[in-house]
Parts: sequence; C-alpha cells; structure tokens
Amino acid sequence: MASSLLLMNQMLLSPDAIAPGSLVLGRRLKSIRHAGGACVRTRRWRSPVAALAQNFHLPMRSLEVKNRTSVDDIRSLRLITAIKTPYLPDGRFDLEAYDSLMRMQIFNGAEGVIVGGTTGEGQLMSWDEHIMLIAHTVNCFGTTIKVIGNTGSNSTGEAIHATEQGFAVGMHAALHINPYYGKTSMQGLVSHFEAVLSMGPTIIYNVPSRTGQDIPPSVIQTIAQNPNMAGVKECMGNERIKGYVDQGIVIWSGNDDECHDSRWVFGATGVISVTSNLVPGLMKELMVQRQNLSLNSKLMPLMKWLFKEPNPIGLNTALAQLGVIRPVFRLPYVPLPLSSRLEFVQIVEALGRENFVGDKDVQVLDDDDFILVGRY
Repeated sequence: MASSLLLMNQMLLSPDAIAPGSLVLGRRLKSIRHAGGACVRTRRWRSPVAALAQNFHLPMRSLEVKNRTSVDDIRSLRLITAIKTPYLPDGRFDLEAYDSLMRMQIFNGAEGVIVGGTTGEGQLMSWDEHIMLIAHTVNCFGTTIKVIGNTGSNSTGEAIHATEQGFAVGMHAALHINPYYGKTSMQGLVSHFEAVLSMGPTIIYNVPSRTGQDIPPSVIQTIAQNPNMAGVKECMGNERIKGYVDQGIVIWSGNDDECHDSRWVFGATGVISVTSNLVPGLMKELMVQRQNLSLNSKLMPLMKWLFKEPNPIGLNTALAQLGVIRPVFRLPYVPLPLSSRLEFVQIVEALGRENFVGDKDVQVLDDDDFILVGRY
C-alpha cells in the first residue's frame, strides 16, 4: 500500500499532473511566455490515475506496530486468563471494575489475558468497543502482562481489519477462531488463517461446540509452517493435544477441567482459563509449580459449576456475588438461578474466600439485584 501511495505521489508531482496556475510547482511546467505576458502550456493536462495495489491488506511494517513481541514470548505463557468485561448499569464498559480485575490478575501471577474473547463477551461488542478495550488494556497494563486481542471473525475481511487495528494499538498477539455459522471448506480454513497470520503472533482457537466445525490436525499442520503461528487453544481433548505436542506445536488447553492433565501428562504449555478470573493464584499454582492432583481435585467443583450453563453465565454470576463487578448482564446472558447461586457460596466457603478475587464477603443475590440490558 505504501508503494502504491508513493507511486501516486510521484504521478501527482509529474509535469502532466500540475493544474494550471499552480504557484508552487509551476516552474516545472514547460511553457512559452508571449510578449503580452500570457503563459501557454505546451502539454495538455491529464488527471492522475491512482495505482492499484494487488492486495489492500498488506502485512504491517514493524514501525507501524506499537508493541513488537516475538512469537516465542507468546509460546512461553503458561497461565492466560480469558478476562471478563464488566458493565455499568446502562450497559457501557465499567473500566474501573475492569482495571481492578486486571490488577488482581497481575498480582496473582497471570502471564497473559485474552481481551474480548467469548468470556469477555467480544461477541456482544461493536468493533469500536472491542478495539478500544484492547487499546485501554495495552496502555494501562501492557508492560506487565501480555495482551492478546480476540480479533477473529467468521468474515475474513472483518478479521483482517480488526487484527490490523489490534496490532496498531499495541496488542502483543491475536486470537483467531475458525469461521462459524457460515462454515467453509478445509482449504477455506487455511486461506482464512493465512490472511491474518502475516500480521503478528497468532493463537488459533479450536472450539467446535461453539463454531460447529472442528479445525482438523491437517489444517493446523499446514498453517503451523507460518512463523507467526504461536500455537493452538485446543478444546478437543488431551489425545488431540498430545498429537500436536509430539509434532512440536505449542498448545494451551481450552478446558479448565482437563488443564491439569493437559499440562503435566500430555505436554501442553498451559491453559487459557475462565476459572482464573476467580482464583488466579490457585490456577497459577496448578500450571506452574508441579503436578498437584490434590489441588486439581479441590478446584473441580468450581470448574464444573462454572460451566453448568454456557460460559460466561456462571462467571458473570460468580463475580457479581463476590462483589467485584456490578450485577449487570448484557442480554442474551442472564444470571444462574437461585439454587446455583446458593451452591456457589458453598464452593467459596470450601475453597476459602481468601483464594478468590476481591475482599468482600460472598453474597447470595436476589433475582431483583440483577440488571439485564438489551440495548448497549
């Protein structure tokens, strides 16, 4: 694109592209001055024609990227939290609560965050909101934690544009899902991912339960040849993870209830976690220190509870009960029923309130305490 603009500028500076009466460039125009002082052009002026670029979305140059991060830096992350996005009563982002959540993640040892992922409800954001939140996270916390922006889409054009913007505002890596609903062929998957991989470090996310289509190993093996492919967030189980690890492909577990064995038995690098929104310190211990069957067993009731309904319903309910976010839901998400809210209080008491984020007592909220926002 830059070369196209340069070519266009050169054309504008050529003698053929100078408008009559130009004071700045007029001396470059061949002319004949008659005795009467009139200036007559010897060439006919022609309108400049813009050069056409073969591909409008060219890879970004390093000088255009705010934070250049190596792929190896991303591959080394063991605990990545899919961070929650909290809301004000009118449905706008509650950035004060968001910043508090971020500080608790950093303090307790999270090494990266996914901004605007499924857990962060990127699917309920406009792209303006999405890129703003990525930029805000980078500007406030980008020197202490890796910021991975979810800029994927089922539209390749949208994914390209959002990823360009995400890297321009400083995200360290991108998260990309395969096109959902309007599914494509296997070659279409390869082409979709190759269109965004050129821009910077990228994690591919495979979650067929949401997209309706598995990303098979043949596709991952093809795109893994790209130097910007950092790895895969894999939700298809530990046997799939082991197969990738044996081939030298970096994997993060996408299932909290399997992540302990994924890490210590099957060779995953770590986890991209929902549970770490609530107990980041315990999840850091689970992923970093050593194999710990006892801790994994203690965390299992919380992990199972979080996914009783589609994520992020359980997480949103839990954080509201802990008093660290307002009990505001963007529809179509609604809180878990009262019976589940009572169960969460028991889970907190069993694990210890001190292990959870925030410093308020856990509460059982009434139905009337929740605000459901349809327009946002």
